[in-house]
Amino acid sequence: MFHLYDFLIYCFITAYTPGANNLLSMSNAIRYGFRRSIRFNLGILAGFSIVMTVCTVFSTALYSFLPKVKIVMQILGAAYMLYLAWKVRKSSSRLETDAGQDISFVSGMLLQFINPKIYIYAITAMSLYILPVFHSPGALAGFTVVLSLLGASGSFVWAMFGAAFCRFFSRHSPAVNTVMALLLVYCAVSLFF
Repeated sequence: MFHLYDFLIYCFITAYTPGANNLLSMSNAIRYGFRRSIRFNLGILAGFSIVMTVCTVFSTALYSFLPKVKIVMQILGAAYMLYLAWKVRKSSSRLETDAGQDISFVSGMLLQFINPKIYIYAITAMSLYILPVFHSPGALAGFTVVLSLLGASGSFVWAMFGAAFCRFFSRHSPAVNTVMALLLVYCAVSLFF
């Protein structure tokens, strides 16, 4: 059974919590304006799509050839979600970015290949939510596109709201972090029901 709400909660939290993409996008928008930061964000989307495709192929192959790996992937995925919940809950309200970061399309794309959050997002979503239910190449391709768009959307939103998010997280970070952490715990527990 496909758990749509759990899947969407997981995608939302992973895409919209602070990470390299979101913080650099926000920083670029604050320093250069939203319009000039768009090429960096399009690079993020392109790189995200490439990484997501590779992770989909890897997860599908692993899931197909090693059916007993499902429980291991569930346990590892749940453990990662609990770890992420702990990190989100304990995270600081200080949002630091690299002031010298290039805002080109290529730099946004290349960032995705060294961003571990994307690999974990892709493999967890595929192995825990999608592969147990969907197997056709068309469905997998569709979910690859959906996961890429959802995942990369966070950087566009952080860029668009730039300084507003910075102030919001600074003022309300304990409450926001607690809610995000509890939602991740819910996702981790629901994997086994």
